[in-house]
Amino acid sequence: MAQDKPKTNRDVSMEKVRNIGIIAHIDAGKTTTTERVLFYTGKTHKIGDIDDGTTVTDWMDQERERGITIVSAAITTFWKGYRFNIIDTPGHVDFTAEVERSLRVLDGGIMVFDAEEGVQAQSETVWRQANKYEVPRLAFINKMDKIGADFENTLEMIRDRLQATPAVITIPIGKEHAFKGCIDLLNEKMYIWDKDEIGVEYTTTDVTDEYKEEVKKWRDILVEQVCSEDDVLLEKFLNDQVPSIEELKKVLRKATIDKKLFPAYCGSSLRNKGVQPVLDGVVDFLPSPIDLPPVAGLDPKTEEKLERKPQNSEPLSALLFKVQTDPHVGKLSYLRIYSGVLKSGSSVQNVTKRKSERIGRLLLMHADKREAIDEAYAGEIVACIGLKESSTGDTLCDPTAPISLENISFPDPVIHLSIEPATKEDQEKMGQALHRLSEEDPTFSVKVDHETGQTIISGMGELHLEILAERLKREFKVNATTGKPQVAYRETIRNEAEGEGKYIRQTGGRGQFGHCLLRIEPKPRGEGFEFVSEIRGASIPSNFIPSIEKGVKEALEKGVISSYPMVDIKVAVYDGSYHEVDSSDMAFKIAGSMGLQAAVKKANPTLVEPIMKIEVTTPSDFLGAVMGDLSSRRAQILGTEDRNSYTVINASIPLAEARGYATVIRSLTQGRGNFYMEPSHYDEVPTNIMKDLVNSEK
Repeated sequence: MAQDKPKTNRDVSMEKVRNIGIIAHIDAGKTTTTERVLFYTGKTHKIGDIDDGTTVTDWMDQERERGITIVSAAITTFWKGYRFNIIDTPGHVDFTAEVERSLRVLDGGIMVFDAEEGVQAQSETVWRQANKYEVPRLAFINKMDKIGADFENTLEMIRDRLQATPAVITIPIGKEHAFKGCIDLLNEKMYIWDKDEIGVEYTTTDVTDEYKEEVKKWRDILVEQVCSEDDVLLEKFLNDQVPSIEELKKVLRKATIDKKLFPAYCGSSLRNKGVQPVLDGVVDFLPSPIDLPPVAGLDPKTEEKLERKPQNSEPLSALLFKVQTDPHVGKLSYLRIYSGVLKSGSSVQNVTKRKSERIGRLLLMHADKREAIDEAYAGEIVACIGLKESSTGDTLCDPTAPISLENISFPDPVIHLSIEPATKEDQEKMGQALHRLSEEDPTFSVKVDHETGQTIISGMGELHLEILAERLKREFKVNATTGKPQVAYRETIRNEAEGEGKYIRQTGGRGQFGHCLLRIEPKPRGEGFEFVSEIRGASIPSNFIPSIEKGVKEALEKGVISSYPMVDIKVAVYDGSYHEVDSSDMAFKIAGSMGLQAAVKKANPTLVEPIMKIEVTTPSDFLGAVMGDLSSRRAQILGTEDRNSYTVINASIPLAEARGYATVIRSLTQGRGNFYMEPSHYDEVPTNIMKDLVNSEK
């Protein structure tokens, strides 16, 4: 088991570094796979178990109790002289921010699929996220020992649902309870895990006669796929010459990095079979920092495009992708260094916040354990202590060579809760704790409703807020009670309309005068707010236009139907007037606010609500009951598919109708059904529901 481990982390050249993430649908086996990776690379001396709560990367109490991953964990380990920086990400949609920010800084990924379930809803979501950040991936078809496991069906779903081309590297020997190993198609070797329970040792043999025909069929497909990606190999292939293994690997590596092919492996992490070939695949096919193009950014002053090569000689550029509150050292900031060298004790520029920061200690992370280092180099993922102003998505760089890297985008929260401290002492602690949690999690926000005096927390789902409320009690020792979850409704308009805002105050001496005419029109769902000035001439001086915009933005925070924020509106100021002496920024800001409210009342305003994409898996016997219940919840059934004795229903459902659905699905299916849900889009609330909502709030 012992690897040729370098004496220190600094003995590894950059081409031998792999920054990888393990990503998948919830319960596909990400954390189990990570535990095997750490064990086989010699990082741990005992395989952690999710059911026993002994995993390395799921180190939070809530993770161990619930058996799910909540925060992404970073770990450094070695395999055959190569250094792996691994991030194990959550699969649950409520923690999508963790996946998003991890993918932003990774060079490659291992996408884990359940061999029985195939491509599931969250598999599609994380695959799209990985496409967005252009992350090359390997596919690992896990749980080959599970009843109903179907290797070829999963490959077909990858082609069909993900529009991706898998290049099969290993095929299974047996399946379900008879699964005992895999066959490496490139090397034409059989790997059978029959020597020990923990899977460290396995038998390697030549392909037996029983499998020769099947191996030939699969290998021919692989060779043709790879040769099609290279003119020289294609010519060889067409002339019936067989390319060497090294030639095939070289071209497949390039095709993987270019995201044209995705090497596919099979195994069973829980049964300790098939993981080592995946580790070899990471070395063979996933990129090192120097295989990727230079990172792109902008000059913060001129907006000119800049690049930084992954070299220590270049000026420093790093992206802060995660903030974590640590009980022992305080605020931990995780950095991906794209270029240059970062030294502990040095000063860096935070370009995003336009502040100078001092790096305290630098750490290499091993989940919740850490190793102090003096400096970190290009291509590394490290944590540091001492950053005061910096938050997720900020760029840190050399003060003499500023660059602004692309930020990380996060979805808006869809659900709210009121939260109240139990005592005055808790009140003070709660404010600080909520601030820290919102620093850690960009999809968690906190605001105070000034009318009711309540503190409102917002997040991505009920589980998300439940876990954050638990963390308040456990980590920050804050006793607080939470109200019922509230759906994040929004208001918008259906028609174009115009409105006038006129603010005149004369109280002796200098008065106030602001006057503007606004035109508003609806924008497509999800496109947000846009403000334009169509003032020609001098009816309103240009220095007052920003004040009108400010007033409009403030008015958008409270709609006219039920005081929900307004979205998807374009506002144009096209005329107005001013007074030489009495006009002021304040007067035009109030006029802008009045003008918007006047226009919205004429524009046929309406409520929109968050719609969720839901995938319900139910035993086929209960299909009618589940479908009937979904229909009663205003769900739109998009399609169904059969998987053995189960049926998967794809639908969209208003979030307001899906609260507490976990209990409902369990009772409808005698505990055998489950579901997965993620935010999809906003849509108009039906008129009858809107009337009930407005009346209930009066």
